[in-house]
Amino acid sequence: MRAIYSYGIALVIVLVLAVWLATGTLVIGGKGPGKGEQPVVSLIEKNGGPLTDAVEKSGVNAKPSEAIDPAKTIAERNDATGNGTTAAPRSVRIAVVTAQFMPIDFPLRGRTKAKTVVSIVAQTSGVVQKIAVTKGQSVKAGDTICTLDQGARKLAVDQAQANVDQAQTAYESNQALVKKGLAAENTALAAQSALAAAKTALENAQLELSRTEIKTDVPGVVEDPLATVGTMLAAGQPCATVVQLDPMLFIASVPEAKIGYAKTGLSAAITLVTGEKAEGKVTYIAATADDKTRSFPVEIEIPNPGGKLRDGITADATVNVGTAPVLVLPQSVLTLDDNGVLGIRTVEDGNKVAFHAVTIVKDTRDGVWVVGLPSKINVITVGQEFVQPGQIVDAKTDDTKLGTSDTGDVKPSSGEQPS
Repeated sequence: MRAIYSYGIALVIVLVLAVWLATGTLVIGGKGPGKGEQPVVSLIEKNGGPLTDAVEKSGVNAKPSEAIDPAKTIAERNDATGNGTTAAPRSVRIAVVTAQFMPIDFPLRGRTKAKTVVSIVAQTSGVVQKIAVTKGQSVKAGDTICTLDQGARKLAVDQAQANVDQAQTAYESNQALVKKGLAAENTALAAQSALAAAKTALENAQLELSRTEIKTDVPGVVEDPLATVGTMLAAGQPCATVVQLDPMLFIASVPEAKIGYAKTGLSAAITLVTGEKAEGKVTYIAATADDKTRSFPVEIEIPNPGGKLRDGITADATVNVGTAPVLVLPQSVLTLDDNGVLGIRTVEDGNKVAFHAVTIVKDTRDGVWVVGLPSKINVITVGQEFVQPGQIVDAKTDDTKLGTSDTGDVKPSSGEQPS
C-alpha cells in the first residue's frame, strides 16, 4: 500500500509539471519583436497534436486583451494606456514668490576671549619687598605691581652722582685754564669725555634702581600667578599676570561653505549667555582652515570699557554681511534633482516645469531665505515630487504668496539657529 501511495503522489507531480510546461511560453531571440514566442508544448508536437488541442481547448494559454504587445515600444505602450505624451497634463499648485532686498545676517556661536594676557616680569634680580596690588584688582598702564629690595642700587646711584659732580668740576676748571692760555685746547677733550662717561654711568645706575619698581605696560585685571613678599625673583621671572579686557574679543569659526560671506570690518551684534549685549567688528579671518573641523577661525573686537564683559563666556554673534535679493520659501517646497542638488521646481512659460538650484542663507520659523533665483518665480507647492523638468503641467495658482502676509509684506524672520 505504501508503494502505491508513493507512485500516486509521483504521478500527480508529473501531471502538474506537464500542465505547467504546456501553458508556458518559449522565447527564441533574433527573430524580431513577437516572432520568437511559441508555447513550450510545441517542442513535443511540432505540427500540433493531442496536447496542443487540449491546451487550446482549456484556454489556459490564451492572451488577455490588455496583455503587453512585445512588438511595441515603451512610448507606444504608454500612449495605448493613456499615460504617454497624449495623456492629460498632471495638475499641480503653484505660488507666486517675489524677491525683496533684505539684510543678510550670519549667525555664529563662540566665546569671549581676553585680547591680551601679559606676564609682568622682573628686569633685574632681587627679593620682593612689597606687592602693590591684589588679585582681581584693575590696574592702569604705568601702575606699580611689585617692588624689589633696592639693595646696593641706591648706593650705586649716589656714587655715580658723585663721579658726575667731580667730572663736571674738572671740566669747568679745564675750560677756565684754556681761556687764560694756561692749558692747551686739546686737553678739553679728555675732560669732556670723562664728564660724558660719568653721566652715562649715572643713567645706568638710575635705570637699574628704577627696575626695582615692576610696573605694567597694559591696563587690565591682575590674575595669577602673583608673587609673594620675600620671594627671590630673577630677571625674566613673572611678578604677576595682567589680563587686558578692553577691548574684548569674540572668537568663533566659520564653516568653509560660508567663508565667502566673511569679511573684515563687518558689524556684529554679540549676545552673551549672561544676557549682556555688545557691538563689535570683524577684525581677523584665518587664511587657512582647521584640519579637523574644516572651518576658519574668526575674531570680532568688542569695546569693553570698565571690563564689564568677562573672558571665556559663551556667546552668540550675528554678523551683518550686507543685503541681497531674497526669496522666503517654506521648507516643504525644497526638493532634490536626480544628482542630489537641493532646489525647487517651478512653472515657467508654456506651463513647463523647470528646476532651480538654491543657496540657503538663513533658516527661520517662517521659512528658508534663499538666493540665486529670479526676482519673481512660480514655485510648485503641491505635486513637485511627481513632475520632471520639461514636463507640461496644469498649474493652479494659490491666492496667498509665499513668504508674505495677507498684506503683501515680507514676514519678519525669527528663531535663527546659530551654526
